[in-house]
Amino acid sequence: MSAPPLLLASTSPQRRAILEQLGLPFDLVAPTYEESGDDPLEHAAGKARSVDGGDRPVLGVDTIVRCDGRMLGKPGHVGEAEEMLEVLSGREHEVVSGLCLRTAAWEELRSETTRVWFRPLTARDIAWYIEAREWEGRAGAYAIQGRGAALVERIEGDYLNVVGLPAALLVRILAERFAGLYGLG
Repeated sequence: MSAPPLLLASTSPQRRAILEQLGLPFDLVAPTYEESGDDPLEHAAGKARSVDGGDRPVLGVDTIVRCDGRMLGKPGHVGEAEEMLEVLSGREHEVVSGLCLRTAAWEELRSETTRVWFRPLTARDIAWYIEAREWEGRAGAYAIQGRGAALVERIEGDYLNVVGLPAALLVRILAERFAGLYGLG
């Protein structure tokens, strides 16, 4: 029996790329959920619940960056992106993702946290990164899989969580819920 493709309730190219990297079958569906607030678990559940999966598992994910209790979402303009990078400069922060995997019969709602340390950034470093425009649409105003790697000193935890999908967590859930079906467990 072949594994039913997951329904990814997202339009994120990073999440799509991670599922392709893992070799998991999936289809994309744009969620109809509208985010408000900064709770990644709530947003992941809202995205997954906004999609009718029928008999297929639906995956919703949301990611935020937290630094000293401050939530850093997606910057709306260059000034916000610069401010976020200044906040992260030379400091540790957490990338927190909420993940919701659901079927008509059950729902798993879990979170994953990865710790990231930025090197101290100069005004020139920030200007160089802002010019690349990778900050657009990125929680915390950076993309570790691109030029943003030059901002990072080290990480502790799931690298792919920082990219946009907590892959280790997803694999664990699939192995638990669908032992062998997706080639896992």
